[in-house]
Amino acid sequence: MFRQIQALQVLARRSIGSSAMRQSNKVPNKQKMFQEDNGMPIHLKGGSSDALLYRGTMVLTVLETFCVEFACSPRVCEQQRRANRRDIFSFRVKKELVTSSTSW
Repeated sequence: MFRQIQALQVLARRSIGSSAMRQSNKVPNKQKMFQEDNGMPIHLKGGSSDALLYRGTMVLTVLETFCVEFACSPRVCEQQRRANRRDIFSFRVKKELVTSSTSW
């Protein structure tokens, strides 16, 4: 049992320590790439993956805007129709009150 725990500790130390040594620091390379002045906007300097992500975001934004407009416009039109009906009804009532009061 003790040997198994000791072997597990050695394996854990080896995998953690060696994986950190193998990785190189990519931050300076990315900084150079994004800081150079080549006329491209910053959101497209990352390459084709950034361009694809940007275009996908724009497409989803436009689609969502149309979906919201499509979902909300019938409700707004219905509310406007109801408001117009109330205005017409109140106008008729006022007109009847005015005509009935003048006939006395």
